[in-house]
Amino acid sequence: MLIDWFTICAQALNFLILVWLMKRFLYKPILNAIDAREKRVATELADADAKKAEAQKERDEFQRKNEEFDQQRAALLSKATDEAKAERQRLLEETRKAADALSAKRQETLRSDAHNLSQSISRRTQQEVFAIARKALTDLASTSLEERLGEVFTRRLRTMDSQAKAGLAQALKTTSAPALVRSAFDLPAEQRAAIQNALNETFSAEIRLRFEIAPDLVSGIELTAGGQKVAWSISDYLGSLERDVGELLKENDRPKAKAEPKSEEPKPETKSP
Repeated sequence: MLIDWFTICAQALNFLILVWLMKRFLYKPILNAIDAREKRVATELADADAKKAEAQKERDEFQRKNEEFDQQRAALLSKATDEAKAERQRLLEETRKAADALSAKRQETLRSDAHNLSQSISRRTQQEVFAIARKALTDLASTSLEERLGEVFTRRLRTMDSQAKAGLAQALKTTSAPALVRSAFDLPAEQRAAIQNALNETFSAEIRLRFEIAPDLVSGIELTAGGQKVAWSISDYLGSLERDVGELLKENDRPKAKAEPKSEEPKPETKSP
């Protein structure tokens, strides 16, 4: 069998031309399309990775912000709770103080009312006792009670102890104003003269006097000069009687034998107001 080399060469050439044509017009565009698609896919994957990373970053940032918000919310809630507790405690304390002040004011008002009532009763009692005593003494004595009180006060001025006398003498020397004689009644001229003479003789000097009526003394007489005071009144006797009665009441409250009440004539009052 003879080989037709021309035909073989022509076929080989045709095959090579076909391969070249297929590579030139078919494989290369397909390869380019595949490369382009791979690049596009790689780009899209890169974009997707970038977007995924960005999304992860945003997710982490959102989670961090949520955590910070939760912490801030918890801190604000705790602060608001503490402030509410402090405000509640402050309001309770203010309410308690206001209640205590109101209670104290009420107690003070009750004590003041009781004190005023006691003083009113004491003054009324002293006035009634004095009225009864004056009427009885006036009926029994030849001189009025006022004259007797003036005589007693004059005698007390003459018999003052050395300390009281020295204090009153110093006060009379250092003051330029007249000494004030206050009495629960209007002293007659004879008693004023007797008091003036008693002072002049006691201190060996001419003592200037000013007389004034003071009903609150409850039948008494007091001499005031330069902060020093010499006083005597029936209220001294009533005070002594009140103390004795108070002691008796205290003794009655105790499981002891009653002590006999002591009664003594009060001494003239000498004090510095």
